[in-house]
Amino acid sequence: MAEITAQGVKALRDKTGAGMMDCKNALAASNGDMEAAIDWLRAKGLAKAAKKADRVAAEGLVGVAVSGTAGALVEVNSETDFVARNELFQSLVSDIASAALAAEGDVERLKGMPYPGTDKSIGDYVTDLIGKVGENMVVRRTAYLAVGEGVVASYVHNQVAPGLGRIGVLVGLESSGKPEVLADFGRQLAMHVAAASPVALDIAGVPAEVAEREKAILAEKNQGKPPHVLEKIMQSGLKSFAKENCLLDQAFVIDPSQSVTQAIQQAASRAGAPVAVIGFVRFRLGEGVEREEEDFAAEVARTAAGS
Repeated sequence: MAEITAQGVKALRDKTGAGMMDCKNALAASNGDMEAAIDWLRAKGLAKAAKKADRVAAEGLVGVAVSGTAGALVEVNSETDFVARNELFQSLVSDIASAALAAEGDVERLKGMPYPGTDKSIGDYVTDLIGKVGENMVVRRTAYLAVGEGVVASYVHNQVAPGLGRIGVLVGLESSGKPEVLADFGRQLAMHVAAASPVALDIAGVPAEVAEREKAILAEKNQGKPPHVLEKIMQSGLKSFAKENCLLDQAFVIDPSQSVTQAIQQAASRAGAPVAVIGFVRFRLGEGVEREEEDFAAEVARTAAGS
């Protein structure tokens, strides 16, 4: 009997989209012959996920799970909203979100973890489900947030089931204050993040490429001005940018008369201890996914031509 190597199993999986164990069994049944193994998988209906894996999956759900002082977000995509509304898919995302707490933000680690109640990995379980459901599904990303003391609060917008929706947010509050006050304020702050979509906690946390782009725009608008004047314009412009895009500088959505920083100070007073926002994560379903634009007129023309 031919030796079944990990490289061979991976190569077969890449060709067919079938699960790792199914690929191993196929190679064993085919004495290591790759083409025969592909036929074996096709005969059992296990290779049909391969074509579906090329389809754009930009629908689906964002899932959130919080346990103690840690929380995790996941985005699992499907091709259509119809599948996302299915209880089977919702259970899938909920289970993956719970598992993501142990993955600590590593999506490849998450895919390799066991799917609850099965002998398959999460990645293999999703691949198998593609064949059953009939459309592509992708465990796209995950994030993790934890505090030493305090709370990790969450909020899900457009919630379709507990912990599942189209926007998911985690906010970490480090504090020894009253837990009920921290939990209430943390949820409000998570709602703010969902609505205001800050790019960073403060101006120091803004990605370098974003800050440089803002500076370039300001420089373009103020060509010809003396360097010392331009420097003041830059500083003022970045402050304005921070008020619109940095969490601590934004106007608090719950009470726009104050900034988020002022709201944090008030929450600290109610909690009886200092409160520090150590970070936040916001997932919006499908952001950054290249969606295929349907040319309806061209499709009608092809149909009329019999193609």
